[in-house]
Amino acid sequence: MAPTLKHMSIIVSFFGFVSFVLGVLAENKKPAAGTPLPNGNGVTCNYPTDPTVILGYLSIVFLIGSTVTGYLSLFYPYKGKSIPQGVLFKHTTFMVFFNIALFTTGLAATMLLWPTITEHIHLSHNVHSDADYECPTAKTGLLGGGAFLSLDSSLFWLIALMLVDNVREDFFDGEDGNKGEFSKAFSYAYDIDIDIGVQGSS
Repeated sequence: MAPTLKHMSIIVSFFGFVSFVLGVLAENKKPAAGTPLPNGNGVTCNYPTDPTVILGYLSIVFLIGSTVTGYLSLFYPYKGKSIPQGVLFKHTTFMVFFNIALFTTGLAATMLLWPTITEHIHLSHNVHSDADYECPTAKTGLLGGGAFLSLDSSLFWLIALMLVDNVREDFFDGEDGNKGEFSKAFSYAYDIDIDIGVQGSS
């Protein structure tokens, strides 16, 4: 079965919501700091076991899924009818929300990826030569902010998709309308020719 606008909007919403939930969980599960354990020349950071890194990467994966689906849904030929991209980008409202969706997606990806990678580095390289090292974790608040931006980006993709639906209706109704007027004009001219021919023969 061919996908519809409703199917695409559900997928975008689902991916965006899952990314949001995973990002919030990653923020809540992140420890405030590790425990420095002296090792002679410095310290070894002992971090509690937590799923922050895994949840952060999963949140990014679902954000990518929401973004890719949202982008492709704008140009998919629903019911076998494709609309030229030039027609879409002539509409100012669509352009505004399209660019906002791209911007919020990029910002969300940055805010999710940065603390996730930082936390991954902290956990992987936990031996330090500085005896005063305090074993910090990734900056607090970035994952949560990225989670909310991920949800916002999916909402902006949905708005852009709704605007595409309106543009498609106007575009194809206009095409059908032009064809209808042409058919009426042709039929009217044909009827006049028949009438003239009948009058001439009589």
